Amino acid sequence: MTPLAKEEIMSRAVHVAGVGMIPFSKPGASEPYHVMGAEAARLALADAGVDFSQVQQAYVGYVYGDSTCGQRALYQVGMSGIPMVNVNNNCSTGSSALFLARQAIEAGVADCVIALGFEQMKPGALGTVFTDRPGPMELFDNLADDLIDARGIPAALRLFGGAGLSHMKKHGTPLSSFAKIRAKASRHAAKNPLAIFRKEVTADDVLNDTPIWPGVMTRLMACPPTCGGAAAILVSDEFARRNGLRTDVRIAAQAMTTDTPSTFEARDMMQLVGYDMSKAAADQVYAKAGVSPQDINVVEMHDCFAHNELITYEALGLCPEGGAEKFIDDGDNTFGGRVVTNPSGGLLSKGHPLGATGLAQCYELTRQLRGTAASTQVDGARLALQHNLGLGGACVVTLYEKA
Repeated sequence: MTPLAKEEIMSRAVHVAGVGMIPFSKPGASEPYHVMGAEAARLALADAGVDFSQVQQAYVGYVYGDSTCGQRALYQVGMSGIPMVNVNNNCSTGSSALFLARQAIEAGVADCVIALGFEQMKPGALGTVFTDRPGPMELFDNLADDLIDARGIPAALRLFGGAGLSHMKKHGTPLSSFAKIRAKASRHAAKNPLAIFRKEVTADDVLNDTPIWPGVMTRLMACPPTCGGAAAILVSDEFARRNGLRTDVRIAAQAMTTDTPSTFEARDMMQLVGYDMSKAAADQVYAKAGVSPQDINVVEMHDCFAHNELITYEALGLCPEGGAEKFIDDGDNTFGGRVVTNPSGGLLSKGHPLGATGLAQCYELTRQLRGTAASTQVDGARLALQHNLGLGGACVVTLYEKA
């Protein structure tokens, strides 16, 4: 590979040549992390028609694990001496690995890169591992305590539930809107053989489930702890042509954002959980690709809670601010509507193994644009948007285009 001129680097196409994903499962029911990771990697390599010896770099994402878990997983696939970078960016970890892989190819430092994500989780709500030092969420938790009275509720539930409560107070959004999102997720996941929850539930089932925060959240409005793995093989145009690989899905634009002062200065729970990060990342992607939200056919978004899916409709520009309730009631977020959101079932029903989530979204959207998503297929999909958010924080938005 020869050095590239700046103009050539900036226009260098990045293709998704292969994707792989294993069925997600409940904690305690999965293989160990390295087995899940190796299997997802093998599936992506086979899908691409690439041997591991052709891969030049690896970016591996996970949140709960010791150093170099990425090597432990990929050494089962091959030991070729390539650079391997382990990535941890909270719930946006998988997309952060994808971001680095795409950047390496676009910058001309590699032609074939694997992005891999996996997670072996424990049951129950997320918690702090290192209790002998200040936690990265300390500032977020302190402000949440000032803004809402929800002490005793686990941190993630308090933060995202508080964001939903903020929307309810601003726009009169009923609790039933969140229930309808969860019911929609179950209908989509019922058609996805890789999802952890495939049982359909109604909005009434969701509303009548065990309350976590009375008037704000029931148990079914939260995603489950999940184990799983997913991977993607990214390649340059030159590498694809040279090796006869598919080039039917490319990354048209991608952006990663982190918190700005508004996260805290707005003193609003919606901003505290990344609304501004999401909006900024989406706006950058639309501008770079020269498209608008109305051009998007299908979206995989970060619905860790039904509340976050609702506010993300507005952050991504899929509907106006304050318009999420109508967007849901009109059926514009599902098949037959304006844009299909989370055809996979999303985090709420497909599951949320933190390090794998972003790459599982890539898996779904790549298959959508190929036209091979089977029972979850969105007819005529040409532009697919991915949104992956991590508190603390980082947000990655990726636009895929069908060639």
